[in-house]
Amino acid sequence: MPNKADETQAEAVEQAPVHVDHLIVNGELAAQNAWCVSYDEDALPEQRPAFVPLALWQANQQDAELAPLLTSDTALNTELAAEVSKATAIAVDFPAFTDGRGYTIARLLRERYGYSGEVRAVGDVLVDQLEYMRRCGFTAMALRDDQHPEDALRALSFISVRYQPDVEERQALFERRLGANK
Repeated sequence: MPNKADETQAEAVEQAPVHVDHLIVNGELAAQNAWCVSYDEDALPEQRPAFVPLALWQANQQDAELAPLLTSDTALNTELAAEVSKATAIAVDFPAFTDGRGYTIARLLRERYGYSGEVRAVGDVLVDQLEYMRRCGFTAMALRDDQHPEDALRALSFISVRYQPDVEERQALFERRLGANK
């Protein structure tokens, strides 16, 4: 008897590449979304440009219209980071909003491996997660279909002061205040 994870995996593979209507890029609603996302591990999508599973991208790196789609269980090491850093964009899949491993992947890409291209969150992306995603290094977030882009923009502008350091702000608030008083 198949379990729920097997059914979800099968559904993801059966999906045709789709455009996401609600895309936030650099804190603004994107005018267009040229990229499609394909979860099919065996065949390249007809629609381009496309994010494709890592193994398929690795086999077709010469195609400039393809970029890697990293699953949340991707073991990011120095060699893999150097390889994916050649891509102009990287998508990180969130199979469920409760799966936080994608945050770690984005933070590692930015802080440890110095990746400066677009890092896009795809999959089960909710408005509530966007500020945390931005703080971890995501520059683009493709919202789940039932999420409203207006709510996303409000959520991204809601917090004006951050106490902890993150990818954008390297110093904690107390460190910034101490520096200003010297």
